[in-house]
Amino acid sequence: MPDIGIIGAGTAGLHLALLLQQAGVRTRIYTNQTADQIASGPPQNSVSHHAPTIARENAMGVNFWPVDEYGYQVHYHHLNVPDGPPVFRGDFLRPSRVLDYRIYLPRLMAEYEERGGTIEQRSVEPADFDQLARVHDLIVVAAGKRSFAEYFGERPDVSPYAKPQRHLAVGFWDGVAQTEPRSVTMSISPGHGELLDLPITTFDGWASALLCENVPGGDLEVLMTQKQSEDPEAYRKLTLEKLKEHHPTVHERIDESRFALMRPGDILQGAVRPVVREDYRLLGDGTVVLALGDAHATVDPVTGQGANSASFEAQVAADAIIEDGVVDERFAQKVALRRRERVDGLSTWVNTMIETPTPPHLQKLIGAMAQMRTLCDEFTENFSYPHRNGDLVATPERVDAAIARHAEIGQDPTEVKAH
Repeated sequence: MPDIGIIGAGTAGLHLALLLQQAGVRTRIYTNQTADQIASGPPQNSVSHHAPTIARENAMGVNFWPVDEYGYQVHYHHLNVPDGPPVFRGDFLRPSRVLDYRIYLPRLMAEYEERGGTIEQRSVEPADFDQLARVHDLIVVAAGKRSFAEYFGERPDVSPYAKPQRHLAVGFWDGVAQTEPRSVTMSISPGHGELLDLPITTFDGWASALLCENVPGGDLEVLMTQKQSEDPEAYRKLTLEKLKEHHPTVHERIDESRFALMRPGDILQGAVRPVVREDYRLLGDGTVVLALGDAHATVDPVTGQGANSASFEAQVAADAIIEDGVVDERFAQKVALRRRERVDGLSTWVNTMIETPTPPHLQKLIGAMAQMRTLCDEFTENFSYPHRNGDLVATPERVDAAIARHAEIGQDPTEVKAH
């Protein structure tokens, strides 16, 4: 079996390392942060792990946070327009889970090392690849550093945006009552942005990860541009004010006297440009350098798919390595082919969701979801299979076909549940 060098200790790198470790394949992870540095640092993300990712964790023996205790199985949706529909619901077939990555990543790093793996703390750049190729048969780049993005280059056919389409702010907040049943809430304020309220397990117990996806130039953009660290109390009040105006169904669950970040600094502010990059490159000696996870595809978090996509890609790469035992260009082509439908489909879904103004066919779909519980359930379940939502929203004709299909199923008005 080949020897694999993995750059990055996020979901993609750790899942690949653990999968290969189970199969007896030699690996080494290179990362510029220790587990302690990750645990004591700022939040990493607010991503959900959906059922296929959790099943993979079970198979790897690293599902230390069972969904019956830490999970949720419902999405609530709200469209904040005058005389708009009431809150409408969609259900997963199997639960999902949100966990503070400052807990998750160090735990998986420890497990990999306890099973005999090696994590080397060092900063790696593309200039180091030739040296690493003298040690490893395959180099897997599973970190989202800018120099790696430039090394692989973009695929313009699935990277339509020259700049971020949302300005982001995500904080882990106390004082937000959980829904019953526990759920993720997506609130949409047309022209201004989206809010995802996610039930996250942190160091100090349950919190609400409030992910504000703000349209540049809209009324909510200030949640990214006004830096929380400069005046935390002013930012807290600003957040309450904007939630009340734009996302009232979340605001109504807030106890303003308790509303505060779980810990000082429990917030991220910034922006992400969604982009899909080339799958691999070859070094002069023929060694494959494979892009994985964030190095391969960077997605806006509005659909909560980054870690799930990374885990899926890790499984595809691990399967091909184990099947072939040879990590040449043919191997890299197989990995590219096997993951493309899911990666490109996810890209279509994300790029449609963040298009401004909102495409008419997406507006039509959301309106139909408010009236058709089975359609909303399908859209929700597709968070576990994101390329299916990519298919669904790809064209107006596909949205019409989905609505017609669910209309044939027939809708009992009592099934369209409010919050």
